[in-house]
Amino acid sequence: MAHFAKIGLNSKVIQVVTVNNNELLDSNGIEQEVNGINFLTNLTGWAIWKQTSYNTKGGVHKLGGTPLRKNHAGIGYTYDEDRDAFIPKKPFASWILNEDTCLWEAPVVYPSDGQKYIWNETIQNWELVE
Repeated sequence: MAHFAKIGLNSKVIQVVTVNNNELLDSNGIEQEVNGINFLTNLTGWAIWKQTSYNTKGGVHKLGGTPLRKNHAGIGYTYDEDRDAFIPKKPFASWILNEDTCLWEAPVVYPSDGQKYIWNETIQNWELVE
């Protein structure tokens, strides 16, 4: 199955749907994103769709395939046309976008001592979960 994100106002993802891979095939049997977009546009009347990969996160395809648009789209994500990437909601005001992964990162590295922490935006640091 192929996955497509419906893009709304301000480039926000408002829906993610699946399409049978057969709908993407061209006359040579090659999958083409445009065919999926045309199928969905004809089906729904909505014209702005972008294909997304369920197996892509941080610019890496977890099964070793070709990553697509940095991250699998989710409702509320933003499609950034310049980066050709889906970017999740910013979790905290202080977090910074990693340009390589298009994921948000804390301004302080998560501790590597094996314990569990949560981010405290007030002090802008990790706090140990007790």
